[in-house]
Amino acid sequence: MNIFVGNLSFQTTQDELHAAFAQYGNVERVNIVTDRDTGQPRGFGFVDMTRDADAAKAIADLNGKDVEGRTLNVNEAHPKTDRPGGGGLGRKRR
Repeated sequence: MNIFVGNLSFQTTQDELHAAFAQYGNVERVNIVTDRDTGQPRGFGFVDMTRDADAAKAIADLNGKDVEGRTLNVNEAHPKTDRPGGGGLGRKRR
């Protein structure tokens, strides 16, 4: 199962995130998303776990947990959907 982890501290490493989820079962992959221009972490990432039951337990235990002064937002990741009206170059419309 693919898990979304939001509101991460910018200092959190992939190894630390891996260790947090490995307590619940086998972790296949960890990816902390970085800004493509600066290379700096964007404060969220994804964790792939082998067993859905282990992933569900990790989500239940870690969602809302305080880590490094940040309250984690942990839930099942959903595939990115195409949104109508996209392509705004990241600018907010007024």
